[in-house]
Amino acid sequence: MNRSKSILSVALVLVIILVLAFGAQVRKLQKQWRASVRIIPAESKSREDVAQNEFDQDAATSSKRPAVLVKFREGTSEDAIKEITVRFNDHIQDEIEAVPGLTAIDDGDNAEATVVAAQYQALPEVEYAEPNYEISLDQGEDTGQVRVNDPRFEEQWALANEGRNGGKKGADISAMRAWTTASGSDGIVVAVLDSGVEYTHADLVNNIWTRPASVKPYRDRDLGTVDDVHGYNVVANNGDPMDENGHGTNCAGIIGAECGNKLGICGVNRKTQIMPLKFLNAGGFGTVAGAAAAINYAIDRKHAGVNLRVINASWDLTEHSRALEEVIRKASEAGILFVAASGSSNTNNDTRPQYPASYNTGNVISVAATDRNDALAPFSNYGVKSVHIAAPGKDILTTALGNEYELRSGTSMAASVVAGVAALALSAHPDLSVDQLRSLLLKSVDKLPGLRGKVSTAGRINAARAVGR
Repeated sequence: MNRSKSILSVALVLVIILVLAFGAQVRKLQKQWRASVRIIPAESKSREDVAQNEFDQDAATSSKRPAVLVKFREGTSEDAIKEITVRFNDHIQDEIEAVPGLTAIDDGDNAEATVVAAQYQALPEVEYAEPNYEISLDQGEDTGQVRVNDPRFEEQWALANEGRNGGKKGADISAMRAWTTASGSDGIVVAVLDSGVEYTHADLVNNIWTRPASVKPYRDRDLGTVDDVHGYNVVANNGDPMDENGHGTNCAGIIGAECGNKLGICGVNRKTQIMPLKFLNAGGFGTVAGAAAAINYAIDRKHAGVNLRVINASWDLTEHSRALEEVIRKASEAGILFVAASGSSNTNNDTRPQYPASYNTGNVISVAATDRNDALAPFSNYGVKSVHIAAPGKDILTTALGNEYELRSGTSMAASVVAGVAALALSAHPDLSVDQLRSLLLKSVDKLPGLRGKVSTAGRINAARAVGR
């Protein structure tokens, strides 16, 4: 028995020795393999190329987006900003050039955005830091998607309400009367800050903005050069803002579906240029950083010579973002009107602000929705101090994905009507400043009893008055 135990013990020791020897040999081979591998230096790349590669990787995984927006104080050098982000194991994804010091930063540790923002906020070099809030379309605004495949201008009650289908005759924006004076202009550019636009739609294709040969492609120091033929896609960082959701296409049709082409419907403008700015994905989701980057693009194009006069923002955000507010203010300084939906949750924006509609930047117009009887739509937000004007927004026939048409409801639709009237007014009065344009629109209303105490003008937009009829 003792002899058997001795043999087993010896065998066990031998096994252990063999395992250790094998492990040592493996480690030796690994070291030899590492020593034999030569890291081939990459081609010399600019900061833009490196950033572009990082952006493409992020887009491919759909898991990366900036965690925070940080506004560094004036005088903070680029080297100091880089040193701070490296120390925190973060990297700069994009700088919003329109607002000096405003930077979108990705957190390398995947910490909570509020924690990362607090970390930056504590630094003396930082003016403010905030989470990169998510933005989504107000899905509560839909009343169904009733698709049609034939021209039905008579159903566009918002443009010319004859009292059919239970509506009130004259409860419209007097578009046909306005068109006797001005019908729009392809010299006026309206940006649709949304989910993109189906720019191949037969009723939109001739009113889509195309970058003139005299304007160079968009170049961002962090994201690289974008061949922005028809606008900008922030989601993929390219020049193809094709709509995958449908909401942006809905808004574009209201603003400027081509009229007189014997197809479908008419927009408020018979002629205009619609610039798609895509920052919302197929599911209708985006971020503040994405919206800011798109507005930054719009400002850059304006400075490059594009006559971009209006941005339509048919979405809302419950959190107050200083970063978004600042870039909208920069748009104001560039002479761009910012038309925003008030929201479609039937709440008072005076007590529960919705952004960007509630920003007091001088170029924002907040829009409520009315129905075909000139009453405030039941879903519409309101606020006698913070909501400025109303426009038709219930059962609005407009363009849809797949070269089709559908009925849509919401303050998104109402804001698009006002953005369209703004462009129409500019076609009649092209030299108006942003302040003059905003003032003109707020004065060009039909006062309605149902809007008293609900919107500051107590009125619904009237296009004929806006063009001087």
